[in-house]
Amino acid sequence: MSMEYLAELKHAIRQSHGCEATHAESVPVKEVFRGEVAWDGIVEVFDITGHPKAKRCYAWGHPVERGPREITTVLKMPPVVSVEIAVKIAIATRAPLKNLRGPRRIGK
Repeated sequence: MSMEYLAELKHAIRQSHGCEATHAESVPVKEVFRGEVAWDGIVEVFDITGHPKAKRCYAWGHPVERGPREITTVLKMPPVVSVEIAVKIAIATRAPLKNLRGPRRIGK
């Protein structure tokens, strides 16, 4: 993980949720959905300040064929109580959003 990548994730968190973020840890996650590997990568965990309810945010990105990297951010708020659940929810909500570009946010 590069400092540039973490800076990109922090920027996405700021844009999507209006929070400042400090990197806390990197967590490997492999999620199988409907018998296929839906995600196998590293989720970055950030401590956040400036949000009225959440204290943590999960973020990750991956390249797309054309254009900037697609970044997903998920606030740690019920029902999202772990990195694994954040990934599961992002996968479940991905289908209707897959043609959008730019940061995706889950949670308010």
